[in-house]
Amino acid sequence: MNWKRLLLSLGICLAAGVAGSLYTAQSVFWWYPLLNKPAISPPVWIFGPVWTFLFILMGYSLYLVWNKGLKKKGVTDAVALFGVQLILNVVWSYLFFGLRNPRLAFFEISVLWGAILITKMKFLKIEKMAGYLLVPYFLGVSFALVLNLAIVLLN
Repeated sequence: MNWKRLLLSLGICLAAGVAGSLYTAQSVFWWYPLLNKPAISPPVWIFGPVWTFLFILMGYSLYLVWNKGLKKKGVTDAVALFGVQLILNVVWSYLFFGLRNPRLAFFEISVLWGAILITKMKFLKIEKMAGYLLVPYFLGVSFALVLNLAIVLLN
């Protein structure tokens, strides 16, 4: 096991989570509660623990692919695409919570959803477990997409 690479992979993903939370923290307690939300909307306190867990899974998934070596066919492209979807994840937090623009955030999360799907498929080809580890993240963003759309429609 390459501990340095593992810690870097986890650190990159957790740093993205922290970056997104900087935008979220500004609005989650005073703006978000004022929105009309669907019945499926979970309590605010659950988001932190769930997303921390998802970012850890993402980090380990990245490690498994990166550890195959950037010279192996498809690895560099898969890691680059992973980076793109990670940036899109942070951008969604900025659009939704930072700019308080659920409509624009919905369009962006749709692109994020597609990027995660493609990343998951590429990871599966390189290292099956890495692809499987992205499934909870894909499901989490799928739920966020539905919730985002519902908020757009209700407000």
